[in-house]
Amino acid sequence: MQSPTVLTTLLILLVGLALARLSAGRLASWAVPAIVVELLIGFVLGNSVLPFDAIKPLSGLTELGVLALFFQVGLEVRGDLLLSRRGTILRLVALSCLAPLLGYWPLTLGFGMAPATALLCLACVAATGTGVTLQLLAQRGAMHTPTGRLLVGVSVLDDLPAIGLLSLSVALGGSNWNRGPGWPGMLLGLGAAAASLVVASLWRQRGGPAPNSPLTVLTLLIGSAWMGEVSGLTSLLGALWGGVLFNRLNPESEQLAGLLPMLSGVFLPLYFISVGMRIQVSTLLESQAWGLALLLLALAVVSKLLCGLGVSANDRRAGIDRWQVIYGLMPRGLPGLVFASTALAAGVINGVHFSALVLMVSCTTVAGLLLLERRLQTQPRTPGPEAGGGLAGVEASSKVCADQPAEIKPKAGAAGVAAGL
Repeated sequence: MQSPTVLTTLLILLVGLALARLSAGRLASWAVPAIVVELLIGFVLGNSVLPFDAIKPLSGLTELGVLALFFQVGLEVRGDLLLSRRGTILRLVALSCLAPLLGYWPLTLGFGMAPATALLCLACVAATGTGVTLQLLAQRGAMHTPTGRLLVGVSVLDDLPAIGLLSLSVALGGSNWNRGPGWPGMLLGLGAAAASLVVASLWRQRGGPAPNSPLTVLTLLIGSAWMGEVSGLTSLLGALWGGVLFNRLNPESEQLAGLLPMLSGVFLPLYFISVGMRIQVSTLLESQAWGLALLLLALAVVSKLLCGLGVSANDRRAGIDRWQVIYGLMPRGLPGLVFASTALAAGVINGVHFSALVLMVSCTTVAGLLLLERRLQTQPRTPGPEAGGGLAGVEASSKVCADQPAEIKPKAGAAGVAAGL
């Protein structure tokens, strides 16, 4: 069978994307996020008219939206993220990262996984897709409640430890690792990151011109992602570091307000479809995939239930709802899918593991949103005293919200970043 041309491939993808958007609009009332619909469309396409091998030449473009989002996360990693409820945010982030590690021995002993594969699975469990959570909170007018503001603060920092686990798993077990840079490459990448931070600080101190053109942003984004990839630290970590550097060079830049959301808005849906295309029907017919998915789902639920311990009595007296926090952290969303796809491409996991991880991500995302929706309906909203104008909505295209209350104004982009994550 002749492989489709590039234009034919693009046309099929765009038709699939249009179908996904139409279906997502009808399912939104059931709290089913668009990414789940796009995964299903991709699964159908990949196992019928358009196998994943046909879009491999375009995989770099579909990943551009993901890199843009992680670059924007790097822009938001700064000191003012912890201005409000620092202790609660740090407790939630620590519990979200450490609780999944309880599943290390069941995965290595029960399923015979290599350490790198087990760490990757735990990274996906530790990931948190609070973007879909913040989108639901915005739609229900609950973004300015104490719980909503807390989740905004947690949203950016929560995935940083999980990214570290992902990088470690790729370093330990990636098939390209031994043939590629290995530990010397990783040390070189870390050294380059430290050196770039020093150079950026010196550049600012000596009054160098601040970068603000779209070409400069794209060059730094792609260059940082490339450095992360060739050093074995993953392109995601490289893109995130690129955002940190750009924030050091030009912390007041407003040139990114349209560029990064445009990249993520155009390419992210195509990325979700491509993830669905990677799932083969044959892997879903194996009992190991479903057994692993059930174990990962149990770990995912238990780990977020333990996060409820991070909400203290003082927090509850301040109006923070413990169950809203638990349900809001439960969806794995984009980070879980990105981690699984990155690990599959690096050879850390196989097709069965990948299918199990996608099942876990999809189930936790839908279940978390449904439970949060029900909780919001039964609990009265108690906006904080500083809540200002209402938030009309947070789109999955990382749209930056400008009308947030003063307490979270310094990190106004955080809600937009998380909306894509």
